[in-house]
Amino acid sequence: MGQTTLNTPHTGANENLRWMGTAAILSIGVIAGGYLLGNGLLRAKEAERTVTVRGLAERDVTADLATWTIAYSASSASLTQAQAKVRQDTNAIEAFFSELGFPKDALQPTGANVSSHTDRNGVIRYTVRQRLALRTSDIALAQRAVAQQFDLVERGVLLEEGSGMSYSFTGLNGIKPEMVAEATRDARAAAEQFAQDSGASVGAIRNATQGYFSIEARDGAGGGWGVSDTPFKKVRVVTTVHFALG
Repeated sequence: MGQTTLNTPHTGANENLRWMGTAAILSIGVIAGGYLLGNGLLRAKEAERTVTVRGLAERDVTADLATWTIAYSASSASLTQAQAKVRQDTNAIEAFFSELGFPKDALQPTGANVSSHTDRNGVIRYTVRQRLALRTSDIALAQRAVAQQFDLVERGVLLEEGSGMSYSFTGLNGIKPEMVAEATRDARAAAEQFAQDSGASVGAIRNATQGYFSIEARDGAGGGWGVSDTPFKKVRVVTTVHFALG
């Protein structure tokens, strides 16, 4: 006899239960996914509530180092005569600085060279060049030397172009922390003004970037022949700060 397979009510109930379980899992997944997505969008929206501003700090300082490269030369058909003239000029320059009150070691030789060429008459001429460097922390005395540099011309010394005093400020590391803090305060003030105008509040710093420190002449270049710089400097730094907004 053939066998007949009957689908009992119990088997159909099991299928319904499995289907309902699957649907429930899918529903939970959709709800959880929607919550996480919404929460993520909320966090992203909150992350976008920032303001980026720049803060400036400036400070007037006086140079604490003066350097003066003094270049001079002599030309002659006789190498011996050209060398003698350079030695004479060197003695005149050393006497000039000594009379002003500079110590002997403030002036140091930095190089010399000899070149030759044949002029239109076929005569070989020699040129001897000498360079001396003055280095001092006495800024007032350095300024006095620059003001009286034409005394060297009266002594027969002809300075070559490019012989000028340069002033430097070497105390930057000592004022960096204060200036960075000042620039950050300036940035926060700008952020608070922006927040006030937009009905928000300024929160913590998200990140910040410190710009380069620049040291420039306070009132522009010194100008004039032989005056290539000024001892009065302006130190400047700009910081870029990202603040959170509440």
